[in-house]
Amino acid sequence: MIPALNTMVDLIELGLIPFQEAWDYQEKLFQKIVEQKQQNRKEKISHPTFNYLLFCEHPHVYTLGKSGKQSNLLINESFLESRGASLFRINRGGDITYHGPGQLVTYPILDLDNFNLSIKSYINSLEEVVIRTLDQFDIQAGRLKGATGVWLDPDDPVRARKICAMGVRTSHWVSMHGFALNIHTDLNYFNYIIPCGIPGKSVTSMSKEGVRNADMSAVKQVLIRQFNEIFGMEIQPEAQTPSFKN
Repeated sequence: MIPALNTMVDLIELGLIPFQEAWDYQEKLFQKIVEQKQQNRKEKISHPTFNYLLFCEHPHVYTLGKSGKQSNLLINESFLESRGASLFRINRGGDITYHGPGQLVTYPILDLDNFNLSIKSYINSLEEVVIRTLDQFDIQAGRLKGATGVWLDPDDPVRARKICAMGVRTSHWVSMHGFALNIHTDLNYFNYIIPCGIPGKSVTSMSKEGVRNADMSAVKQVLIRQFNEIFGMEIQPEAQTPSFKN
């Protein structure tokens, strides 16, 4: 039976939220979609699956992907704690990255079948959303060969710098985790890691690149437009959030 496709996406604003709490919430949404897909297959029905787009910020935290190396954290955990930060080893792809205030973290929890996407095309589309968003703020960005995420001057080995880190997990063609765009982030926290496990590359932010008074709400609105256009989504207001949010 052909599944009933659903391109509606519920937008959920989580605000400043501890990483573990946001991760647990992601898992709930992720499992909800996977279970519906499994039920559809088992019972040969075509109930539509839901999609979610989460926006948030995190208190200072480092996350290490499943293929990441602990050695890319350049400080011990006691010093890390003295800086008011924590470390999580998580189930996304990629290596180590930093999240903190002033950084917009975006978690698309999507049934990729709804958008006819392969894993490769999904990641490419996420990068394109960010690239086009930055263009609206007069920042020219692109891709660095052999690396995920969004970069400035990617063709210049000396000047190449990352403005948006990306790492996802997929199972049963359902996605979780996502990307982190540096808006007015304290970039000093990146000095304690080898970002994404790529030595010799620096990290930047929209404010560092000259976007004065970079406004997070304005960036979100542009991102939403780009998600709608690139993915063919219809993003719904937060009033549509599921009852188990808390």
